[in-house]
Amino acid sequence: MELFYNKYGREAPPLIILHGLLGANGNWHTLSRTRFQDVATVYAVDQRNHGRSPHTDRMDYRSMATDVRDFVQQHDLESVTLLGHSMGGKTAMQTALAYPDLVDRLIVVDMAPRAYSPKHGDLLDALARINPSEYDDRDEIDAVLAEDVSSWAVRQFLLKNLKYDGDQYEWTMNLEAIRANYDEINAELPSDQTFEGPVLFIRGENSEYVRDNDRSTIRERFPTADIVTIEGAGHWVHADAPEAFADVVIDFLNTEQVES
Repeated sequence: MELFYNKYGREAPPLIILHGLLGANGNWHTLSRTRFQDVATVYAVDQRNHGRSPHTDRMDYRSMATDVRDFVQQHDLESVTLLGHSMGGKTAMQTALAYPDLVDRLIVVDMAPRAYSPKHGDLLDALARINPSEYDDRDEIDAVLAEDVSSWAVRQFLLKNLKYDGDQYEWTMNLEAIRANYDEINAELPSDQTFEGPVLFIRGENSEYVRDNDRSTIRERFPTADIVTIEGAGHWVHADAPEAFADVVIDFLNTEQVES
């Protein structure tokens, strides 16, 4: 599978960014362009069944990690840093665990390797009730979505998945496959592998996705992991506190590895 991506920056060590559920690489455009491209060559990708990447019936972390491995090989990349948010964080973790020789260092944003309860079922159901091709403009779709999703900010995030082909609107994501594989997306990662390279977990102070009692589960798989909390941020840490978030990421990227 060839994942769609946007590339930013100069010739520097590669940073691959993996978005979260129902996101796309464009969620990372501003930080990639304004901060990260100064220290890395950034590859912001669309994961399978999202954005402009291929659709497929299968969607689990082993498959998505294989997509990242293939991406690294297709682009002849070396010393790769993976940065993943939420679902993308689990993909990044699985990639580092399964293919440690391909990953130089790992950044996980507001996600632990444990299983999660199905938090987004109502959102997925709300999206499934809408056939975008039946509407003439985005505002009409927003009004229908508002019947189930009261938050304007959440609706704007979801509506980034709309595209207009000159004739009608349609969803860019493979909503059917995402719904069918939702249990896999929430599943725990395997605990029989470890990644020994440098690892940074970044969590939002106001988020419950990475709890204090997740530390043992994290270090079971990632023994070198540091965990940093961004004050005032929720689950979308990079959107809630972009400058503080970028500072932590860049400091980590610039830190020299110490040979043991």
